[in-house]
Amino acid sequence: MTKRPIFVLPVHPDPCPHLVIERGPSNEGVGWWVPQVKHTHLAKYIGGTRKAQVKFPKRVLIDPFCGPGRIQVRGETFTRDGGAMVAWHQSVASQCPFTSVMVGDLDLERSAACEARLLAAGAPVQRFHGPAAETALRMADAVPRGALCLAYIDPYNLEYLSFSIIERLAQLPHVDFAVHFSLMDLTRNVDMELDPERDRFSGANPGWRDRVPAKAAKGSLPAWFFDDWRAQISKLGFSVSHEMPLVQDGQGRALYRLVFFSRHAFPDRIWVDIARNPTRSLFD
Repeated sequence: MTKRPIFVLPVHPDPCPHLVIERGPSNEGVGWWVPQVKHTHLAKYIGGTRKAQVKFPKRVLIDPFCGPGRIQVRGETFTRDGGAMVAWHQSVASQCPFTSVMVGDLDLERSAACEARLLAAGAPVQRFHGPAAETALRMADAVPRGALCLAYIDPYNLEYLSFSIIERLAQLPHVDFAVHFSLMDLTRNVDMELDPERDRFSGANPGWRDRVPAKAAKGSLPAWFFDDWRAQISKLGFSVSHEMPLVQDGQGRALYRLVFFSRHAFPDRIWVDIARNPTRSLFD
């Protein structure tokens, strides 16, 4: 039996090199895991589901945390596509191009840069400026009837993962979610967030304090919070994939999990295969 080829995320030239580039909070470059884990899973999922996607005349990517559409990895001298650009290029390569690419960001300069890069690459882009909790509502309203949607939710930390984003997009009849859930932020701060005077995590998981077991140990709170968040997703009618790749930094610290959920078995099967075989190609 012929082995499937190894998948390598392609590097495309920057169509707008004069525009802003994401280089991380320290401006020294983003972590290697961004292209090797986050963007590789995204591209492979789009390629792996292409046969199902082409059955839908309208296909929409929703990215309310788009950034500038270009990144530089720490230690590299060149730049790479950001998430929305990775998704667009893969959809074209897989012959199932998105008919609409909806991007948004709180930073106007970044969302405009992402829009410009997508337009230069030939994408049918719609840009929304503002907080994701607001732009997601407008994005959902702009989705054409009957469209197949992929919601790519990649917030900077847990504070910005508003549950209202998921609730509104969940009302779309054909939508799958790929969400990056920040574990580092949760682990560092969840015990302090038990204080009712603090409110950073209530947006991500409304009412969570009322559900915490009375005798829960502080050390168990991060795992409990994550499980409870997934339970709230399930209540929206989604099945959360049991394959949730753990992303760690170079020192073995947990950064986040890639969480995928959908209403149907087929997209979950593709995600499971991707998560178990992160470099194998699914495009054959």
